[in-house]
Amino acid sequence: MLYEMIKDENYMNLMNKHIQELLHFLFEQEQNFGILCKIEHLSFEPELPDNIRSEFRPMTLFFLAGYTFESARLDDNTLIFEAGFGEENLGSFVQVPLLSIMQIIVDETPIFVNLASPNEVASNQPPKRENGIENSMASFLSNPENEKFIKE
Repeated sequence: MLYEMIKDENYMNLMNKHIQELLHFLFEQEQNFGILCKIEHLSFEPELPDNIRSEFRPMTLFFLAGYTFESARLDDNTLIFEAGFGEENLGSFVQVPLLSIMQIIVDETPIFVNLASPNEVASNQPPKRENGIENSMASFLSNPENEKFIKE
């Protein structure tokens, strides 16, 4: 029963709407947040080099703070933000289909969990590699420029 429900189009629409409304609320409150998402559904513009791309895990955590938060916007059913990656702080626009967001996190606490399966919805996205040894937080922390965004 649960498996059929999370694949149901009405349920996916409900989750998509809830994610949209919650992100609007966080933007209005100027509240930094993190998203845990399925990397296979994301796209990067410009594309990231393989050495950076290979560091992502299948479920990757992005923190939207500072310039990354300021650059974030919702466009249809996609969250778009600019972030710097790797030691070179290579800038890229990240496009995240809303249903690929599995958790929204504020102050290290999940405030939203998405059980909907975005596979059918995001099938128009090209498949992405799912290997890696570090998550985006490790990549974020590897850049000394990002230390100013970390609360102690």
